[in-house]
Amino acid sequence: MTEAQIYDALTEVFQDVFDDDDIRLTSGTTAADVPGWDSQAHVNLVVAAEMRFGVRFRTAELESLHNVGDFVQLIASKQQGAR
Repeated sequence: MTEAQIYDALTEVFQDVFDDDDIRLTSGTTAADVPGWDSQAHVNLVVAAEMRFGVRFRTAELESLHNVGDFVQLIASKQQGAR
C-alpha cells in the first residue's frame, strides 16, 4: 500500500469514527485539529485502524506518535514488516 493509499484509507477510518465526511487528513493533523478527538475516540481510532490495515500496535509505538504523519509512517512500517 502506498503512502497516498494509507492516507485515503485512514481518512475513511477517521470519517467513520467521528461520523464526519468533511475530515481531511494531512501529515500535520493532530488531535487538536479534529473536534471530538478525545481519549475514547483515540482508542476507537486505534482499534479501527488495526482492523482496517490488518496490523497491531504496541503501546510504546502509539505513545511516540505526534501527528497523523507519524501514524501513517507507523502503519507503512507495520505493513512492510508483514511481507
